[in-house]
Amino acid sequence: MPKGVLRIFSGLHFELEAGDIAAVMGASGVGKTTLLNLLGALDRPTEGTVYLDGEDLFARDEMELARIRNRKIGFVFQFFHLLPEFTALENVSLPLMISGLDRLEALKKGLDILREVFLEDKAHCRPAQLSAGEQQRVAIARALINEPKLLLADEPTGNLDWKTGELILRLLLDLHKRKGLSSILVTHNDKVAQFCRKLYVMERGELKLLA
Repeated sequence: MPKGVLRIFSGLHFELEAGDIAAVMGASGVGKTTLLNLLGALDRPTEGTVYLDGEDLFARDEMELARIRNRKIGFVFQFFHLLPEFTALENVSLPLMISGLDRLEALKKGLDILREVFLEDKAHCRPAQLSAGEQQRVAIARALINEPKLLLADEPTGNLDWKTGELILRLLLDLHKRKGLSSILVTHNDKVAQFCRKLYVMERGELKLLA
């Protein structure tokens, strides 16, 4: 940084047990998204270690990390990040194609998971033809298409009205249970936190377990 080193975390320790679901709250700019990016191997820590299934993530090269992100980690973002020129089905199936699966087989599996988020009838719609809630459901289906072990959701309801957001949260909770996920939800909304088994608050680069 222009004025020196910016330290986001200092002595931070976080552990998520298999099958657990945790919410992380905190003020804007405190480092919640940075934490998710580190846990999801999108950013590398300058110090410290991140373990997934007991393995040091950052002992691997970038190609191996990309494979892990594709196969073991599902990401859901506030702003969906769907490719506008592709249909819902194509957006959902893309991670399977990237991992090397045959296109027709990938589309078949994509349709199966769209059915799980109640969007089978919108499979051939492009994102612009879908409501915000429908786009987020497509994003959730895409995140889960490769049957990841870890789900990281960054403000999954932040771009939605509360009625739609609550439906999305209940869907996430149902999928979390049925698919045996380990899940972390970053949020500003304490209503969202009530859906989670554990609640952490981030302050000054530290995580405090509240419940």
